[in-house]
Amino acid sequence: MRWTLIAWVILGLIAGAVARLLVPGRDPMSIPATILLGVIGSFVGGFLGYVLFGKDLGEGALQPSGVIGSILGAIVVLLVWRAVGGRSRALHR
Repeated sequence: MRWTLIAWVILGLIAGAVARLLVPGRDPMSIPATILLGVIGSFVGGFLGYVLFGKDLGEGALQPSGVIGSILGAIVVLLVWRAVGGRSRALHR
């Protein structure tokens, strides 16, 4: 169980960092926020992979397609975060 959590944190950090590098613009996030972005992105990517392709964790969680799905999910989460955060900042001006 402990190694699973450690793997989630490491994969979350990698997916969140890559998503932040690929999406242009400034995102002032701490390292824990980047990890959280990646972990949530992994869930989103896994859900989308299951819905679109019918794959699940029984076929292996740490495979290249899972890592790519995590990064794509993190990009989606980051874009949604910006869209929601952008609107709330515009309302406070």
